[in-house]
Amino acid sequence: MVEEYEVYAVQYGTLAERRSAENYLGPDPHDNAPMPLHYYVWLIRNADRVILVDTGFNADRAARRGRRIDRNPIEALAALDVAPEDVDTAIITHLHYDHAGNMDLLPNARFVLQEAEMGFATGRHMRHALIRHPFELADVQLMVALNYAERVEWVNGDAEIAPGVCVHHLPGHSLGLQAVTVETRAGRLCLASDVAHFYDNIARGQPFPITAHVTGQLDGQEAVKRLAGRPELLIPGHDPKVNELFRPIPGDALIFDLTRPR
Repeated sequence: MVEEYEVYAVQYGTLAERRSAENYLGPDPHDNAPMPLHYYVWLIRNADRVILVDTGFNADRAARRGRRIDRNPIEALAALDVAPEDVDTAIITHLHYDHAGNMDLLPNARFVLQEAEMGFATGRHMRHALIRHPFELADVQLMVALNYAERVEWVNGDAEIAPGVCVHHLPGHSLGLQAVTVETRAGRLCLASDVAHFYDNIARGQPFPITAHVTGQLDGQEAVKRLAGRPELLIPGHDPKVNELFRPIPGDALIFDLTRPR
């Protein structure tokens, strides 16, 4: 019997002032039109498991990086009747600041990370300011501490994290980036995370400009199309269109049920 999960996108912040030229590697197809970023974490659950994909950033980090935060993403889970201690697993798709903050707020979670990501975040490439800019040293140090506390599950490549939930190593945007696939009532859903920030990154074959390996990122964009059960079950990492395509839950206009299209 195939496990089926509920999956929710939880929007917690926005970068409203973004322009389209900042979101594509190569020529801007939109003549530098407004193109904001949304910040999400994703919750996966069934009767037995509560799995959080990424942990977002907090108000202090938002202020320092010039982002708007609407609420702490961990606190926002209360709208789904999920307390921080209920989260048993946190899949960290990569260690960039907007995906790996707030880990200290999950007291019972094990953390799933590609070993390649930790090697990248602590290795020689971090001597370059351009490469380390999306990382926060405190997050990397916290992951080291969690490992010392025996709370990190290291993966190398593709792996099943729970029945019906798998991670897929797709290096490009970061060298240990992983997407997540989930079996749902609607079919196999792919949380692409930053394999693609926007649907149009994939459609146009133009990745987001922050990248550690351009050809790897292009290969990853092709891979997530195959991983999703059908095109509408492919969810990019930061696209406001997610809010338009899926229904919000009752009582919270910024949490979207990814198994229920509008």
